Amino acid sequence: MKFISLLLLSTPFFLFAQQENKIPVVDINKAAYKIISVREAPDFLATDADEAWVIDDVHNRIHKLSIKSDKPLLTVDIPGACAAPVIAFNSVWMMSCSEKTLYRLDKTSGHAIKKILTGAAEQNGEMSLAAGDGSIWLLSDSSGILARVDPKSNTIQSKISVKPHSYCAAFGYNAVWITNTKDNSVQRIDTKTNSVIATIPVGKKPRFLSVGENGIWTLNQGDGTVSRIDPSTNKMTATIDVKAPGGGGDIAAGLGKVWVVSTNKERWLQSINPANNLIDKIYLQMDENKKKLKVDGAIRVSSKYVWVSNLYSQNVWVLK
Repeated sequence: MKFISLLLLSTPFFLFAQQENKIPVVDINKAAYKIISVREAPDFLATDADEAWVIDDVHNRIHKLSIKSDKPLLTVDIPGACAAPVIAFNSVWMMSCSEKTLYRLDKTSGHAIKKILTGAAEQNGEMSLAAGDGSIWLLSDSSGILARVDPKSNTIQSKISVKPHSYCAAFGYNAVWITNTKDNSVQRIDTKTNSVIATIPVGKKPRFLSVGENGIWTLNQGDGTVSRIDPSTNKMTATIDVKAPGGGGDIAAGLGKVWVVSTNKERWLQSINPANNLIDKIYLQMDENKKKLKVDGAIRVSSKYVWVSNLYSQNVWVLK
């Protein structure tokens, strides 16, 4: 695959740009292993093996999905449902932005086990929660507060000072990683000391992030790129032009790829090969006349499947 590697002398990373006509393009409807009709506005996802939970922040609810069913197994109404949930400790953890409350749901029944008043850093819910080292992590205040929740007591265990305008969290490589959207950086938090141990410059306006496939990956809404951080050095090692500027979108790492969702209908879903930092496939949504449709949504990867939503098309697609 032909590409250009441009070394920017002022910063230690490569910008990977590719000839768009050299990237294979496929119809998501033809590539999908399964299409689940949610019939509303499915957005943020959390996955758990053969199941997933998807938030509908327009209608204030969350749906439980299964690879075995063409429609949701159950639906739970949550006031002000928002943000990317996470599944851990036999529960689904999700936010209510209107109540500024963390909900803990039983992952089998959807019953609300506990409500924890935490605050929410982003009032529109463009956030993500993380689970790791025996805790749930979320940005609870835009002034720069990362809350650590103890699932044994269902209480806030610690509040950690981070940079302001931080909204999204992910766990991996024995640390919590958060994007600092206004500061164009990522911070690494040591979970043993509850302290920031590194601040790493990345692309413009990083929002969503994912950990895995030998890196920490950020979707940079300001310039439409993905930044890659090496967790062994705490340095950015690559920036990949995915042409995904603007709000919305999502990113996930797993099953040997890094997956990016955007609002660009020419680049709705893309997979990146972490071995060479190149885009190896573009997935589009098209109608019967091959017209590209309006897109946004979210993505998560389970042990076997890639789950992707488009809130405008009312479906969740499963790739295998």
